[in-house]
Amino acid sequence: MNKTVNINLGGMFFHIDEDAYLKLSRYFDAIKRSLNNSSGQDEIIKDIEMRVSELLTEKQKSEKHVVGLKDVDEVIAVMGQPEDYRIEDEENTNQSYNNYSKRGHKKLYRDKENGMIGGVATGLGHYFGIDAVWVKIVFLIFVFAGFGTGILAYFVLWVVTPEAVTTSEKLEMTGEPVTISNIEKKVREEIDSLSEKFKNADYDKMGNQVKSGAEKIGSSFSDFIMTLFKVFAKFLGVILIIAGISTLIMLLIGVFTLGTNIFVDFPWQNFVEAGNFTEYPLWSFGLLMFFAVGIPFFFLTLLGFKLLSPNLKSIGNITKYTLLAIWIIAIAILVSIGIKQATEISHDNKIIEKKVLNITPTDTLFVKFKYSDYYAKSLNHYREFEFVQDSANNELIYSNDVRLHVLHTDQKTPFIQIEKSARGNSFTNAKKRAEKILYKFEINGNHLILDNYFLTDVKNKFRGQEVDIYLYLPEGQLLKPDPSVRDYYNSDDDFFNLNYDGNYNYRVEGSKVKCLNCPADHDSNNDYENDNEYENDNDYENDTDNDTIKEVSVKINGKEVINGKKTKGRLTTDKNGVIIKIN
Repeated sequence: MNKTVNINLGGMFFHIDEDAYLKLSRYFDAIKRSLNNSSGQDEIIKDIEMRVSELLTEKQKSEKHVVGLKDVDEVIAVMGQPEDYRIEDEENTNQSYNNYSKRGHKKLYRDKENGMIGGVATGLGHYFGIDAVWVKIVFLIFVFAGFGTGILAYFVLWVVTPEAVTTSEKLEMTGEPVTISNIEKKVREEIDSLSEKFKNADYDKMGNQVKSGAEKIGSSFSDFIMTLFKVFAKFLGVILIIAGISTLIMLLIGVFTLGTNIFVDFPWQNFVEAGNFTEYPLWSFGLLMFFAVGIPFFFLTLLGFKLLSPNLKSIGNITKYTLLAIWIIAIAILVSIGIKQATEISHDNKIIEKKVLNITPTDTLFVKFKYSDYYAKSLNHYREFEFVQDSANNELIYSNDVRLHVLHTDQKTPFIQIEKSARGNSFTNAKKRAEKILYKFEINGNHLILDNYFLTDVKNKFRGQEVDIYLYLPEGQLLKPDPSVRDYYNSDDDFFNLNYDGNYNYRVEGSKVKCLNCPADHDSNNDYENDNEYENDNDYENDTDNDTIKEVSVKINGKEVINGKKTKGRLTTDKNGVIIKIN
């Protein structure tokens, strides 16, 4: 446990432990020996003591703080070792100065006391003997003209260049010889500067300056924020003007081209065409749409001009309130139309047309879709709703909302059922609208040819008209769908698992439609072996062991093979003719 000592150093009292006190005493004794009774020794010692006192005061954390060895070592590191203060006699002093002048060398340090950031530019100014301003200008030139290399060079010099901390380092930085007079001068300048600041300090003025500085900082920050807001407001104003004017122009084009097919598809085109779903005239619906959408964008355009030019004159309250009233009326009418339109599609009804296909299950049924080259150029022309004219210039609604469903039936022959559905404000009205759907199909022998579209008069409006084709197939029916079927087949179950990769043959087997010649890796409901143990009726070998077994049921791979069907493979039967093994 070390003892503590109370000392008076440079007019300040310190609590210092015994080891630190002994080291500090030896330090001052060494300085006195270095000065060797030269003129001004006492003054220099006094100045050095005051400087040490200041450095120790900065390290005081509280009134009870005890100065330790670490604090003394840090102070000595700043002040320099006693050898820095050693002087020779007058002749040696002059000779040392002359030798130093002959060397003409300076050491590069960072002058952080007089610098703004890291003291790099100020230190370079001392080293090259020029004003630090020119060094800073060079750094700025390299920042803008050298693609930021000035910033990189500054930070590199900041890292590698030491800071001038001790008195001797500061003298070496400016090129002054390290002599007693220079040390004394430097120490006195630092002490006088600090004393002058405290002596002449006007604390009221300092308080006002601090307050004024804080206000300036706050004002500068608020100005910066306001500048950012102004720039953002200008940018937002340009965006609003471009968006507003563009939308208004396109709305005008849309209103004047209602009911016509123009070469550009506008984003609101379906909204305009929605007028054809109502009982109101098309032009009135377009006008309502223009007011409901155009007026808000008109005000957004005005807001954009106001952000760009705050002194822009207003359009006047009368104009504002008039446009607002028109907008409210347009919205109210559109809401009422929407409510009325909801009642127009509140009921759903359909009509059914059934047609039997006069073919046997052993006949292959070919199914395909065809398109009308008058309304489309290929099957890929798909529209759920489109206005067209026929050859007699009658206005019609054209739609490809046609769907095929394949189902099982217990009847002996296949049949087709066409369901035409529509919506209305009552079941009767919906059924009448469904009856006006024009849809055609053909049956040529074992070929079923279906239209991929339907038509209805434009007077019927679009009320969710659809056509569903239900193809019912009996047990064992062979089916060959055309590739066109893949775009219109729709089913919620897996009774018919259509292979979209090619044109294949199918057969109804039990609760599934099986693919007969699909690839082995096809993920279908074909549960036969890859060696095609189950073939068409016309593809069997004339093997004496390939018998026809009647009224026999066996299971192959867990699946039942039903009575009376020829099976390719070598059969092993018992004495009653029942199959017990298939090789």
